[in-house]
Amino acid sequence: MIEIKVPTVGESINEVTLLKWTKKEGEWVERDEVIAELESEKATFEVNAEKAGILIIVGKEGDTLNIGDVLGKIDTDAAKPAAAEAPVSTKEKEVAKPVANEAPVTVVSNDIKATPVASAIIADKKVDAKLITPSGTGGKIMKQDVLEAIANPGKKPFAGETALFGRNVRQEKMSALRKTISRKLVESKNTTAMLTTFNEVDMTRIMDVRKQFKDKFKESHGVNLGFMSFFSKACAIALGEWPSVNAYIDGDQIIYHDYADISIAVSTPRGLTVPVIRNVESLSMAEIEKAVVVLAGKARDSKLTTEDLTGGTFTITNGGVFGSLMSTPIINIPQSAILGMHKIQDRPMAINGQVQIRPMMYLALSYDHRIIDGRESVSFLVRVKELLENPELLLMGKDPVKTLLEL
Repeated sequence: MIEIKVPTVGESINEVTLLKWTKKEGEWVERDEVIAELESEKATFEVNAEKAGILIIVGKEGDTLNIGDVLGKIDTDAAKPAAAEAPVSTKEKEVAKPVANEAPVTVVSNDIKATPVASAIIADKKVDAKLITPSGTGGKIMKQDVLEAIANPGKKPFAGETALFGRNVRQEKMSALRKTISRKLVESKNTTAMLTTFNEVDMTRIMDVRKQFKDKFKESHGVNLGFMSFFSKACAIALGEWPSVNAYIDGDQIIYHDYADISIAVSTPRGLTVPVIRNVESLSMAEIEKAVVVLAGKARDSKLTTEDLTGGTFTITNGGVFGSLMSTPIINIPQSAILGMHKIQDRPMAINGQVQIRPMMYLALSYDHRIIDGRESVSFLVRVKELLENPELLLMGKDPVKTLLEL
């Protein structure tokens, strides 16, 4: 019998939350098999079985545990259970098929389950199944659910309610990650002299480049050509030209960084995380896109490590993916600035005395006025705008013709 203890996950982390058990009580586990997921204030991580045996669960899902606490035990002396049942033969499968009068569950659309009667009414009345609140076991739509939707068009209770005019109130414990986000946002507002400056960028050139080269780029590099590589590269160049935007205050010292470690804000079901792409100034466009895919995937699957989330010098957040037209992002402390991307929207613009429709995006730079002056913040954002509107400048940060003429 061995004990499974909460491992040390960082110098400043004293407690974690047990998110879930991936194996069940009394189930056989192999050595190094993932048996549980824990969440610290910075990231989620997996716990592996140190030895093979029968799992004995001690901690409950949702419990807050200290480093070193016992999560569970593994009975290493227990005999391994018999192998899984032999595959079912074709003949047995045929016997196991439901007969016609068993009335199997019918899939309506988008994996929405419904009884045969309910499904028939939905088809006959052309009711949108997504607007029906299911009351059956496992989220199955019943006949009465469909009739209720037909009798009350345009009325739908919340997911937690089973009928109209409900007054249900739910209480849920705040996760460690959500508590950390809350604490950091308040700390950022209270400890920085935050100010936001705005500009807008004409996305025509970038969209033309993507349209022209996206297929070839995918074929050559195995990843899509997105907007994030353009913005990351532009910010890396501008950060090199305006070092204070890439610095932060530590006591009475200003810490400058001669590299660009850019944090990318990623929204996950558990909250906002900001994994870091290292040395963006030294990466190619394809390498940036690959890094974004890897980090986004790890964030989605709750596989981000403490290393993935620490050490950024500047942050980019894209509220445009959710439809935001303009916002004032909050600084990701201890950093001193954050760039907010927004929705691309066609707007009439005056181009050489002519009104033209252009795909425009508002940019917002929130910065700590204690270390970054107005001149630096505005100049930084104007430089980012220039680089994005002229993508060829991203190659070396200068106009090719002016470079040729040594101007």
